[in-house]
Amino acid sequence: MIVVTGATGNVGRPLTRALAEAGEQVTAVSRHAARVPDGVRHVVADLAEPAGLRPALDGAKSLFLLLSGDLHAVGANPADIIGEAAASGVRRVVLLSSLGVVTRPFGTTRIALRALEDTLRGSGLEWAILRPGGFASNALWWADSVRAQRVVAAPFGDVGLPIIDPADIAEVAAACLLDDRHAGGAYELTGPEVITPREQTAAIAAALGSPVRFQELSREEAKAGMVQGMPAELADDTLDIIGAPSPAELRVSPDVQHVLGRAPRPFADWVARNVAAFR
Repeated sequence: MIVVTGATGNVGRPLTRALAEAGEQVTAVSRHAARVPDGVRHVVADLAEPAGLRPALDGAKSLFLLLSGDLHAVGANPADIIGEAAASGVRRVVLLSSLGVVTRPFGTTRIALRALEDTLRGSGLEWAILRPGGFASNALWWADSVRAQRVVAAPFGDVGLPIIDPADIAEVAAACLLDDRHAGGAYELTGPEVITPREQTAAIAAALGSPVRFQELSREEAKAGMVQGMPAELADDTLDIIGAPSPAELRVSPDVQHVLGRAPRPFADWVARNVAAFR
């Protein structure tokens, strides 16, 4: 059995579906009740209380670990989840980390993620680590304003990053959970091209077939919105990256191609599959 945390999110949902379609027994874990694919067991648990994961982990061979936003806050201790996994007999953990662990190791939330990576490496379990950059699905933050006003409001309109489709992350995660060749691998996951928020806006407009205006926000305005859904430390670390990416953060990684045997999907593909959210 494979346990997927964050199973109702942009990565966890396609991962759960892919594993089920591959014939695996899957337990989907989320904080709230949710629909899951037929044949998938669902367990409600809060990762902030690792002991609550024990019913989900019972009999599991592998765990996909995706931290909820509050586990990125100062004082959180997600390493306890790895301890619970080991105590439950889990043999392999695939951790969704962040590219910032490599590119900005001294950011507040990156220090904590690096420590979690180190805990996993030293746990005695089989492991693989996924380090994505920005997610294409972060564009869903703009969905309400696009629907209501045909406006995208974002900071740093002409600063781009090689953002990745969460479906590609899910496929890489499935490969790491199912294929022994990826044990001990640490993969940097990006999309195929650098794309700016202004260019993302144009792609959304093209998919909708109607104009969408781009409105530049200041960093302060952007942070005020972001902290409604994430710790302030994570908002600051994210804004540091999207405002002034380093050469390493602008690099298009070959790792999706290496694992999946195909190029990562461009942002336009993600928009085409999710255009209903912006209508």
